[in-house]
Amino acid sequence: MEFYEKLGEFFLGKHYDLSKKQEEEFPLLYDAKNLTTHAVCVGMTGSGKTGLCITLIEEAILDKIPIIIIDPKGDLGNLLLTFPDLLPKNFRPWINEDDARRKNLDPDEFAEKQAELWKKGLASYNQSQERIRNVKNAADFVIYTPGSEMGVPVSILSSFSAPSEGVLKEPDLFRDRISTTATSLLVLLGIDADPIQSREHILLSTLFDHLWRQGIPVDLGTIIQSIQNPPIQKIGFLQIETFFPEKERFKFAMQINNLLAAPGFQGWLKGQPLDIDQILYTPEGKPRVAIFSIAHLTETERMFFVSLLLNQILSWMRTRSGTNSLRTLIYMDEIFGYMPPVAQPPSKKPLLTLLKQARAYGVGLVLATQNPADLDYKGLSNTGTWFIGRLQTERDKARMLDGLEGISSGSNFDRKNIDKTISSLGKRVFLLHNVHEKGPVIFHTRWAMSYLRGPLTRNQIKILMKSKKNIPYLESKAVSYSMPSKPKIQNELTEHSPRPILPPGVPQFFVFPKDSINNFQATLVGIATVHFVNSKTKKKIHTKKICLSVYLDDDMLDVDWEEAEEIMIEKRLKKQGPKRGTFTSLPTQATKARSYTKWKKEFSNFLYRAKGIEFFESKNFKMTSKPLESERDFRIRLGEAAREKRDEETEKLRKKYKLKTETLSEQLRKAKQRIEKEKEQSKGRKLQTAIKIGASLLSAFSGGGGLNMSTLSRATTAASSVVSQRKEFGDVNRAGETVDAIIEKINSVNSDLQQEIDKLEERYDPLLEELVVKEIKPRRSDIDIKTVALVWVSE
Repeated sequence: MEFYEKLGEFFLGKHYDLSKKQEEEFPLLYDAKNLTTHAVCVGMTGSGKTGLCITLIEEAILDKIPIIIIDPKGDLGNLLLTFPDLLPKNFRPWINEDDARRKNLDPDEFAEKQAELWKKGLASYNQSQERIRNVKNAADFVIYTPGSEMGVPVSILSSFSAPSEGVLKEPDLFRDRISTTATSLLVLLGIDADPIQSREHILLSTLFDHLWRQGIPVDLGTIIQSIQNPPIQKIGFLQIETFFPEKERFKFAMQINNLLAAPGFQGWLKGQPLDIDQILYTPEGKPRVAIFSIAHLTETERMFFVSLLLNQILSWMRTRSGTNSLRTLIYMDEIFGYMPPVAQPPSKKPLLTLLKQARAYGVGLVLATQNPADLDYKGLSNTGTWFIGRLQTERDKARMLDGLEGISSGSNFDRKNIDKTISSLGKRVFLLHNVHEKGPVIFHTRWAMSYLRGPLTRNQIKILMKSKKNIPYLESKAVSYSMPSKPKIQNELTEHSPRPILPPGVPQFFVFPKDSINNFQATLVGIATVHFVNSKTKKKIHTKKICLSVYLDDDMLDVDWEEAEEIMIEKRLKKQGPKRGTFTSLPTQATKARSYTKWKKEFSNFLYRAKGIEFFESKNFKMTSKPLESERDFRIRLGEAAREKRDEETEKLRKKYKLKTETLSEQLRKAKQRIEKEKEQSKGRKLQTAIKIGASLLSAFSGGGGLNMSTLSRATTAASSVVSQRKEFGDVNRAGETVDAIIEKINSVNSDLQQEIDKLEERYDPLLEELVVKEIKPRRSDIDIKTVALVWVSE
C-alpha cells in the first residue's frame, strides 16, 4: 500500500508549471474526504476529462469505496479493462480496430504498441503492476443495462414501491419523490406534464401518495387499476368524476397499459431489482462498482431511468447514519440536460437534494460535462471542488467564470487570473479549484490504470458480463403480507360445507375480501411478542412481533410449529365472519377449546426453544452487530468504521505537524534574509532551494487542506538539492550553516512523520475478519403470547 493510500489521499497526477509547459516532479494528492462536498469536472472533448474522472474513480476503488456510475456515452466500462501483466494479448480483444487501420497497423501490432504505451505511461507515474492488480481485485465490477439484456438487466418495478421510512417522515422529500416519480412515468409516456396544471400528473401524484402511505405494494398494474377504480373519492375539493371523468381516465389507463404491453418494455421488468443497498455491495459485503450504461436508450428513456435511480439513491441515503467520511461515490459522466439552469426535468430535484443533503451521509457526487453553458450554477453552489480543463469556446469559458464567481461570493475570486489560466490549459492539464485549499492548483493528470479504448461495443459488454447474468443478491426473508401458502393437501370444498359450529371457548377469526363469496381454508395462527434482554446489562435490546400460521386438515394428528409459515396478517383479522361462504372441515382437535390451550403452551415452548437473535462480534474493530443485522451488513459497517478511524488519525497527524512546519517556515524566512546578504557565488542557488523548502512545508498545512504528502515530497527533494550544493560549493558562510541546520530539522520531521504514517495500520479487511457469533435467547418471562386461534383464510 502506498503511503498516501493510508492517509486517504487520491493520486491524480503531478503539479504542472504553466509558464514552462512541463510537469513538476511533485504528485498532486487530493483528500478523499473533500468529495463529500462534491465535485464538478468540466472540459471539452479531448481535454482528458474522462481520463481524469477514471483515475479519480480508480483511487476511490483502492480506498474500498462503493461507486454508482451513470454512463450516457459508454466510456466508463473501460474500468473493467485492467491488465496487471500489461501483455499485448491482454489488450488485443479490446483494441479499437478502426484506430489500428488509421495508423496502418494490423490489430496484433496495434495491441503490442498499446501495451508498450501503457507500460511507459504507468511507469512515468510510478504506477506498479501490483497497484493495477489491487484495483482489479478491490471491487466487484458490473455493467447494468436497463431496458436491455446485453449487460446485466435491471428491473424498475421496485422503483414504484413505497419509499423508505426516512423519506415518508420528511414531508418535503416525500412530496419531491411523488412528483418526480409521476413526472418520470409521464415522460416515458410522452406526456409533457406540468405538476400544477396537468390532470394526469395530479391524479398520479394523488394515487402514489395514497398507496404509499397505506404501505400497499405498487407496480404498473396497480397504477392502471387505481386509475380506473380510484381508491379515493376526491381530489382537492372536487369529486374524482368531476375532476377526471371515467372515460378519460380509461384512455389514460390504456396509455400506461399499452406501454406495459409493448414488447420492448418487457426489458425494463427483468433483472436485478433497483435496490441501492444490494447494488453497492455484493452478498458477501464486497464493494461494487455499478456502471449503469444508458447509451443504448432514447433521450426520453434516459431521463426516465436516471430520475428513478436518483430517487432510489435518495431513499437509500435517508436510511443511513451520518458520517464525516466518504462512504459512497455517485459519478455522472455527462450532466448536460439533467440539471439545466431554467427548465425543471424530473432529474433536477433529486440532484439538487443530493447536492444539499448527501454530505451529511458521506455520499459524494462527481458531475462531469463538456457543456458548461447548460449548468445550474446556483444549484451547484454546494460544490466544493472544480476540475476545469480546456474549454471549446469563449462563451463556455465566460459562462464558467460567471458561475464560479457567483458561487465564490464572499471569498477572493481573481477572475482575470483564472481566465488567463483556463485559456492556457492544454490536453490533460486541469485547474483544481478546491474550497478546502488556499488557492487554485494546476496539475497534469496521471496515466490511467484502466485501458481507455473508448466506448464499449454491445458485444464487448456482453462478453464482459457473461458471467454476471445471474448475479446473486440478498432477498429479504420471505414474509407474506397477504395469505399463507397453499397446503400440500387441501380438503375438498363443496357449496354444502357451511361454517362449523364451534364451542364458545374456541378463539376464531376471519380474513376475507369485502363483498364477495369466499371459500375458506382453516389455519391455526399464533401471535406473540418476544423480548430479548442483554443478560449483563438487563436492558431490553430488541422486541420482535411474531405471527405464525399452520394449515389445519383432517389428516393432522398434532400441530408442528416447526413447519409454520411467518405471515403478517394480524391487522387484517376480523372477529365477524362473512354472510356467505364455504368452509373446509376441521380436524377433531380443532373443535375443542382445550386443544387451543395446549397449542398455546406448545407455541410458547417452541418460541423458547427456537433460535434466538444472533450477534456478531469483531475483536479487531471492538464492535458488535446490531439486533437482526446480517453478517454482510455488519462487515460493511466495519469497513465504514475503519475508514472513519483512519480519517480521524490522519487529522490528528495534520494538527500535530502543522505547528512544526510553520516554525520551520519562519526559520527559513529568516535564513533567506541572511543568505541575501552573502556575496558568494552559490547565493542564488541556495536561496532558490531555501524558498522551495519553505513553500513546500508551509503549503502542506495551509488553506485548510491539511497534510498534503506531495508538498512534503517537495521538501525532501529540495533538501537533497541543498546537500548536493554544499558539496559543490563548500561551507562558505554562517548563512549556509543555518540552512544546513534547518535541513537537518526537516529531515528529522520527515523521518518522524514517516514513522507515524507507518504506524497507521493497513485497515483490517472486513471481508476477512473472523467474527465471533453470539446468541441471545428469550427467557420464558420475555414471551408474551397474544393469541393462538383458528383463522379462516379466504382463498
